[in-house]
Amino acid sequence: MHTLTIKVQDDFMQDFLNFVNKKKDSIYKEKDENLAYDPYFYERQDELHQLRTNIKNGTVEMVSHDDIWKNINDHLKTLDS
Repeated sequence: MHTLTIKVQDDFMQDFLNFVNKKKDSIYKEKDENLAYDPYFYERQDELHQLRTNIKNGTVEMVSHDDIWKNINDHLKTLDS
Protein backbone atom coordinates (compact mmCIF):
# COMPACT_ATOMS: atom_id res chain seq x y z
CA MET A 1 0.00 0.00 0.00
CA HIS A 2 1.16 3.55 -0.78
CA THR A 3 0.19 6.81 0.90
CA LEU A 4 -0.20 9.98 -1.15
CA THR A 5 -1.20 13.53 -0.46
CA ILE A 6 -3.56 14.79 -3.13
CA LYS A 7 -4.61 18.38 -3.63
CA VAL A 8 -8.01 18.74 -5.28
CA GLN A 9 -9.54 21.91 -6.69
CA ASP A 10 -12.58 23.02 -4.69
CA ASP A 11 -14.95 22.71 -7.63
CA PHE A 12 -13.78 19.13 -8.30
CA MET A 13 -13.85 17.88 -4.70
CA GLN A 14 -17.29 16.27 -4.81
CA ASP A 15 -16.52 14.45 -8.09
CA PHE A 16 -13.25 13.26 -6.62
CA LEU A 17 -14.91 11.99 -3.43
CA ASN A 18 -17.57 10.23 -5.51
CA PHE A 19 -14.81 8.46 -7.44
CA VAL A 20 -12.99 7.50 -4.23
CA ASN A 21 -16.21 6.16 -2.71
CA LYS A 22 -16.81 3.99 -5.77
CA LYS A 23 -13.32 2.50 -5.35
CA LYS A 24 -13.56 1.99 -1.57
CA ASP A 25 -12.19 -1.56 -1.91
CA SER A 26 -8.94 -0.10 -3.30
CA ILE A 27 -8.76 3.42 -1.87
CA TYR A 28 -8.91 4.21 1.83
CA LYS A 29 -9.64 7.70 3.13
CA GLU A 30 -8.00 8.75 6.36
CA LYS A 31 -7.73 12.11 8.07
CA ASP A 32 -4.17 13.18 8.79
CA GLU A 33 -4.11 14.52 12.35
CA ASN A 34 -0.96 16.54 11.61
CA LEU A 35 -2.82 18.50 8.96
CA ALA A 36 -5.86 18.98 11.21
CA TYR A 37 -3.71 20.92 13.68
CA ASP A 38 -1.32 22.55 11.21
CA PRO A 39 -2.16 22.67 7.49
CA TYR A 40 1.48 23.47 6.69
CA PHE A 41 2.92 20.64 8.81
CA TYR A 42 4.65 18.80 5.98
CA GLU A 43 6.03 21.94 4.33
CA ARG A 44 7.49 22.99 7.69
CA GLN A 45 8.85 19.50 8.26
CA ASP A 46 10.62 19.59 4.87
CA GLU A 47 12.09 23.02 5.67
CA LEU A 48 13.41 21.79 9.02
CA HIS A 49 14.98 18.72 7.42
CA GLN A 50 16.63 20.93 4.80
CA LEU A 51 17.89 23.33 7.48
CA ARG A 52 19.33 20.43 9.47
CA THR A 53 21.07 19.12 6.34
CA ASN A 54 22.48 22.59 5.61
CA ILE A 55 23.81 22.87 9.16
CA LYS A 56 25.42 19.43 9.00
CA ASN A 57 27.13 20.04 5.64
CA GLY A 58 28.28 23.55 6.60
CA THR A 59 26.10 25.50 4.16
CA VAL A 60 24.58 27.39 7.11
CA GLU A 61 26.81 28.65 9.90
CA MET A 62 25.52 28.34 13.44
CA VAL A 63 25.96 31.23 15.88
CA SER A 64 26.77 30.38 19.48
CA HIS A 65 24.38 31.18 22.30
CA ASP A 66 26.96 33.51 23.88
CA ASP A 67 27.49 35.40 20.61
CA ILE A 68 23.76 35.93 20.16
CA TRP A 69 23.37 37.37 23.67
CA LYS A 70 26.44 39.55 23.20
CA ASN A 71 24.89 40.97 20.02
CA ILE A 72 21.59 41.56 21.81
CA ASN A 73 23.28 43.28 24.74
CA ASP A 74 25.41 45.42 22.40
CA HIS A 75 22.27 46.45 20.54
CA LEU A 76 20.45 47.30 23.79
CA LYS A 77 23.36 49.50 24.84
CA THR A 78 22.95 51.53 21.63
CA LEU A 79 19.27 52.09 22.48
CA ASP A 80 20.15 53.46 25.93
CA SER A 81 22.48 56.07 24.43
